Amino acid sequence: MDVIALIGRIVFTAIFIGAGIGHLTATEAMSGYAASKKLPQPKLMVRLSGALILVASVMLVLGVWPDLAALGLVLFLLLTAFLFHDFWTQTDPAAKQNEQLQFLKDLSLAGAALLIFAVYAADPHPGLNLVGPLF
Repeated sequence: MDVIALIGRIVFTAIFIGAGIGHLTATEAMSGYAASKKLPQPKLMVRLSGALILVASVMLVLGVWPDLAALGLVLFLLLTAFLFHDFWTQTDPAAKQNEQLQFLKDLSLAGAALLIFAVYAADPHPGLNLVGPLF
């Protein structure tokens, strides 16, 4: 089961590793979108969020405080869902549907990250870890 838990952590974090790299390498393009959503200091926020999801993902894959890493991803996902995918404000049906889909995706991933947190809270040693959970 340890190897399966490790594979699950790797697969789960693949999207965040790619997104984190994107945040840090395409900051200009992403900060334009963040500015359109009225996020303060969009360039700084894009860099910080990229660093957060990249660090949390690497921590989760390596099993370094995996509970803290999972909570970091929950924070990112909930903020992203509510700040960027505000489907309830959209008037165009296609845009509304797209934003709702992205909102639900982020919410679902946040739920999965909460589940990962719960697994490490209940059993501090599932999977192959370098350092056990913090909490």
